[in-house]
Amino acid sequence: MDFVQSFRLTAPEVLFSLSGLVLLLAAAWSRSDAGARIITWLAVAAMAAGAALIAPTLFSGAAGPETLAFSGLFSANAFAAFAKLLIIAAAAGSLVVAPDFFQRVGAYRPEYPVLMLFAVLGMCLMVSATNLLTLYIGLELNSLAAYVLAAFLRNDDRSAEAGLKYFVLGSLASGILLFGTSLTYGFAGTIDFAGIAAALTGKISTGAVFGLVFVFAGLAFKISAVPFHMWTPDVYEGAPTPVTTFFASAPKVAALALTVIVAMTAFGNQVPAWQPIVIFAALASIVVGALGAIGQTNLKRLLAYSSINNVGFLLIGLAVATPMGVAAMLVYLAIYVPMTIGGFVALLMFKDANGDPVEDLRDIAGLSRHRKVLAACFAMIMFSLAGIPPLFGFWGKFVVFQAAVDAGMVALAAIGIAASVIGAFYYLKVVKVMYFDEPAMKVTGKSDWMHQALLAICALAISPVGYLLTKCLDSLSTSAAAALIAP
Repeated sequence: MDFVQSFRLTAPEVLFSLSGLVLLLAAAWSRSDAGARIITWLAVAAMAAGAALIAPTLFSGAAGPETLAFSGLFSANAFAAFAKLLIIAAAAGSLVVAPDFFQRVGAYRPEYPVLMLFAVLGMCLMVSATNLLTLYIGLELNSLAAYVLAAFLRNDDRSAEAGLKYFVLGSLASGILLFGTSLTYGFAGTIDFAGIAAALTGKISTGAVFGLVFVFAGLAFKISAVPFHMWTPDVYEGAPTPVTTFFASAPKVAALALTVIVAMTAFGNQVPAWQPIVIFAALASIVVGALGAIGQTNLKRLLAYSSINNVGFLLIGLAVATPMGVAAMLVYLAIYVPMTIGGFVALLMFKDANGDPVEDLRDIAGLSRHRKVLAACFAMIMFSLAGIPPLFGFWGKFVVFQAAVDAGMVALAAIGIAASVIGAFYYLKVVKVMYFDEPAMKVTGKSDWMHQALLAICALAISPVGYLLTKCLDSLSTSAAAALIAP
């Protein structure tokens, strides 16, 4: 009976596994462009089916022992469901805009959606992890697919360089994480998060502290938090833009959710040990992300530093170390996904008359004169990322800062608010170039209906209309946070 219950709880992951294997066989037999597109839509359909299986868990607020599968190796609680739905939405959005980009250079192949599907499977395992072994399997399944995706344009030197850098630095981060997990296991005597929390209570030994630090260092690389952010601008710039869209959204959600799980469950009794690390990473990411973006002229690198900056704000919620702080992080992530997807979809729509990408800030000068709707949507995304009301991005920052203030961390909130002013500069700079500079007339290429529809959906989600969802978001994020931190 327990075996049947376990398969019921892991039904979405089983679906992704079987779908990936079947589509992999189909990819081996179908080498045409039409076949690749069909496999793409089948992969999207599999993701949608998985989301339909996951949604009831979120709305029921499932928590406790009844959500554990396979002898406690896997948890299908409401927190995991919240993160999985965001991951699937981001991955599906990134996937549907990929064929048009790759087919421009004749490089789209059916393996691409298969890799995306396996990456989603890995991320779902990550956010359902209840021990160090499940954590590592999910993390590496996602990472191995991501390394290949980064280097997918084999004839593009930038893509090959991005894949190599990501692989080398990712392997280093995995080694750091494994070293931390081995130390943690050595001093706790178990790999289960609940067992680690029970073993590491009160004052812990120096060796256990080192294990904790190395685990957080490995996770900091995955979320591209300072000082482990060095790979992000280079990989984001070099990877194909649809892949960058994926990297900036779905894996970011998964890695942040995993960091919250490890911090609040495995090391939940050692908040004083890891809280200073998270506070430093949060403030450093906000400042370095903002300052690093100021001098950027390449739009992909600019959005990479924006991603680092946003990770800093998200980590403020974790630094609070309360259910309210975790709930605030989830709300911010739910708003961050459409902002990020929308920003990179707009970037995909910046094309010249030959269909070649336009990535330089100077080339979108005066965009509002001849592409009014595209410029308006991208400006909305920039304002929302800056946290300027009445756009929905303001609400994400507000709930995170409110959680910090309510927890008595007024200084942290004040520094974060002050540092966010720096970030507003480069977002406003982009808007100024589009609306006030002399037209460069470079962005003249047309995009297909899928890009236009997805950009419109993202723009609508981050507009003031998004505030209609605040009550629902607050309710779901609160129940998800409670499910994670339930006694």
